[in-house]
Amino acid sequence: FFVFNCSDGLDYKAMGKFFKGLACSGAWACFDEFNRIELEVLSVVAQQVLTIQRAVAAGLKRFTFEGSELKLVLTCNVFITMNPGYAGRSELPDNLKALFRDVAMMVPDYALIAEIILYSFGYLEARPMARKLVQTYKLCSEQLSSQDHYDYGMRAVMAVLRAAGNLKRSDDLKNEPEDALMLKAIIDVNLPKFLDQDVPLFEGILSDLFPGVSMPQADYVKFKEALVESCKKYNLQPLDTFF
Repeated sequence: FFVFNCSDGLDYKAMGKFFKGLACSGAWACFDEFNRIELEVLSVVAQQVLTIQRAVAAGLKRFTFEGSELKLVLTCNVFITMNPGYAGRSELPDNLKALFRDVAMMVPDYALIAEIILYSFGYLEARPMARKLVQTYKLCSEQLSSQDHYDYGMRAVMAVLRAAGNLKRSDDLKNEPEDALMLKAIIDVNLPKFLDQDVPLFEGILSDLFPGVSMPQADYVKFKEALVESCKKYNLQPLDTFF
């Protein structure tokens, strides 16, 4: 069983090579984020998949695929996954949709996943920290402005969890309270991507979820001095919002 992450750089020739290998070996393949492929390529892919499916349904031992005669192992199969809501994704052509059977999916329990990962990082208060993290993103999605680069899904949750794990293992912060480490991880990962008008809302959400928690302050003095010097060098104004 093979999993391949698709991109818009795939053409019908590359996909044809995949299908030839699958047909000859009898393997299964899952093409992840299949609808990232260009629409023109998907139309050709539909015909390629249909050729293999018809040969399998007929029980053939050998079949002709794009001008080549190939051995066919009947166990071969193709699966696809899609993220329809993301930018840069195509709608599947109708002739391609007809070749696949839909499988219903459910939203994963982000809080449970985060809790288990935090436990693996050594957090003793993993459950309340996981719930606060998930609640933070839920409130952000409801209260902050809608921007293309804002992401509150599993990728964003994992980014915060990795940051929280790194902070937990840090020698400088190992004695800090766990809620302070989680707060710092959330801020470090998310604050740089928010627009100015969304920052006060984000800070308000955190103050409600982490009341009275004082976050360990990082020493950015030298870094800020270097930024100011660079701004002056390129005739830019180092406004407070820049930092």
